[in-house]
Amino acid sequence: MRWPGVTCREEGWADVTCALRVPAYAAPVLLVGLTGGIGSGKSTVAGLLAERGAVIVDADAVARSVVEPGTPALEKLVERFGKEILTAEGSLDRQALADRAFVDDESRTALEDITHPAINEEFFRQITEAPEDAVVVCDVPLLAESTQARSRGYKVVVVVEAPLEVRLDRLEQRGVPRDDAQRRIAAQAGDEERRELATHLVDNSGDLAALEPQVDRIWADLLRIKAEDEAAAK
Repeated sequence: MRWPGVTCREEGWADVTCALRVPAYAAPVLLVGLTGGIGSGKSTVAGLLAERGAVIVDADAVARSVVEPGTPALEKLVERFGKEILTAEGSLDRQALADRAFVDDESRTALEDITHPAINEEFFRQITEAPEDAVVVCDVPLLAESTQARSRGYKVVVVVEAPLEVRLDRLEQRGVPRDDAQRRIAAQAGDEERRELATHLVDNSGDLAALEPQVDRIWADLLRIKAEDEAAAK
């Protein structure tokens, strides 16, 4: 599948986003943005959508994959920042890289110049290799925070929410100290900022039994929107 007129740029490091300006006429794929604050359960929603047939493109997974051992991007990072950014096993030590890459603008720009093209290529490859009739859900943690990510032109944006205390409890259960979890949440966009982008809201304050019917309704709506787009394109 070839999509004309596409430009792509990645922004950030820990949570990577990539701006794909995809013309609505270019393919029958329905491009969906999925986002939510840390601890909201966004990944659980992504998994449920995948079970129903969605193709998931995970921005964080893409960012990790392009700097695996043996990749050109990792080799370039070692050339620029030194072997000290590697673990004893030869994998990327992200904290060691951050300690060197975010010391000044020149180093940060060097990091971006190396990682952006690789991330963009892989992100775009995963989207373009989806079946032409697919519902492609881009799991983007920092969609509200990134102007570039928002410029993709998602027709649908699904925002997953949960109360602060629920999110803190979930993160604590995952081994994140509560004070650290609070700092991470405070550093992200707030609920109101994410709601401004949303076409669909998911209340993930309860258990899986409460979540599944919401995802069923959203999936049915995604299929309806896609069918309408296909009919309009004929």
